[in-house]
Amino acid sequence: MRTRPDQTTEMELLSGKVTLDGHGYIVDPEAWTPNFARVVAGFENIELTQTHWDVIDFMRKSYANRGVAVDVRHVNKFLALQNGISKHDGRRLLFELFPYGYVKQAVKIAGMKQPRAWSTG
Repeated sequence: MRTRPDQTTEMELLSGKVTLDGHGYIVDPEAWTPNFARVVAGFENIELTQTHWDVIDFMRKSYANRGVAVDVRHVNKFLALQNGISKHDGRRLLFELFPYGYVKQAVKIAGMKQPRAWSTG
C-alpha cells in the first residue's frame, strides 16, 4: 500500500470532504461511507446491486479485521460460497460486477487505498 499519496484532491460529499490520491483512491479508508461508494460507482458507470454491496461489505469487514485490502482470491472465494458456484465462476462474477478489474473499481469503490503493486488484481 502507498504510505503517502503523491497528489491529493478533495471530494465533497453530503457527509463532508474526503481526500483522494491522484488516481481517485481514498487516502483514509476510515473516512469511507456508503455515499462515497455510490458516488465513485457512478464515476465508474456501475449501478450498485445487492451483490456489489455484499462484496463491498466483505471487503470493508476484512479491512477492519486486518488493516489491509483483502486479496482478490478471497473475494472470488467469498462470491463462490455466497452464490453456490465454483471459484472460477466466482472470478467471472467479480469481473461482471467490476468489469475494469478488482483494483481499478472494487478497491476504489470499497474505500481502500491504492495498492502499490498487486499481481492478482
